[in-house]
Amino acid sequence: MGGIDLPLSGEQQLLQASIQRLLADRPRPSWCELSESLGLAGLALPEATGGFGGGAIEIALVMAELGPALAGADWLSHAAATLLLGRVAPDDAALPDLATGAKRAAIICPASSATMPVVDEDASVRGSATLVAGAAEADLLVLADGDALLRIAAEHDKVEQRHRIMHDGSVSADLRFTLKPGDAEVLASDAAARGLAEFATDLVLVGRCAEALGLIDRMLADSVDYLGQRKQFGRPIGLFQTLRHRAADMKLAAMKAAALVEAAIGAIDQGRAERSRLVSAACIETADAVRIVGEAAVQIHGAMGLTEELHLGGHFKRALAIAAAFGPRADHLARFAQATA
Repeated sequence: MGGIDLPLSGEQQLLQASIQRLLADRPRPSWCELSESLGLAGLALPEATGGFGGGAIEIALVMAELGPALAGADWLSHAAATLLLGRVAPDDAALPDLATGAKRAAIICPASSATMPVVDEDASVRGSATLVAGAAEADLLVLADGDALLRIAAEHDKVEQRHRIMHDGSVSADLRFTLKPGDAEVLASDAAARGLAEFATDLVLVGRCAEALGLIDRMLADSVDYLGQRKQFGRPIGLFQTLRHRAADMKLAAMKAAALVEAAIGAIDQGRAERSRLVSAACIETADAVRIVGEAAVQIHGAMGLTEELHLGGHFKRALAIAAAFGPRADHLARFAQATA
């Protein structure tokens, strides 16, 4: 797994190898290739519904591999939504189609949306959710609000969509809701809903951390290769002490972020109490690593580092978008302090 070192079972190793083989032939795989060739649409669904039965480790593994392919944004939203749906509504009629990829789902939670709609006591939904990852092509929406977990059919007469193409090439959607009582199915409420919403938020954040680590690992590898290839004054620039120190700083930042992300993945997978503290710490350290590694990689490559001639520019843009999507640094610091107290 790019940038992450976790003990993997035999099935997890096979999953990783399958993704790597696909990416070797399809550097930018489509949704159909991910779902039909690898069955990734059903990764987080129970085996009884045709899924893989995966959890946080499998989702992080896939996101780290899909990161450099710029193919993980929509898939993560689908995986988080189906994981919740499979847990709270295992008999839902849509699960088999979601497992095959014939239908797509998206999660609406504080980690996947810039703003959240208002859910009233009667389960009516009003207002907007903006910049929702994965919602542009979704047939089904899972709204993980603090007071209720709702299943919403993405019908145009109830959910107005406006698609946005982001600077990193991903597509998000602004959703405006006009749902009346009975238009949305209540899957959980009160304390149970709050717990599921917090879990979904942490799962999406860690998935994005894993995606960022995959991008960081690729940017670092490309920079090290370039240091050995580019020559100045008749010598590879990688022999210059200043640039060797810069590469060491990049590697150290990547290792620090990876260590915390690994701990956060384990906390989510095992349901440990320190989950919120570790997830916020992972977000902070990953955002720092994105800046340190990305800026240094661009500087090492020079002006062409941001051109379309190299993949580096696209990787850095996506990594910056992920770091921004973590939310305010102050919020994570406050969450970490509260969980530690």
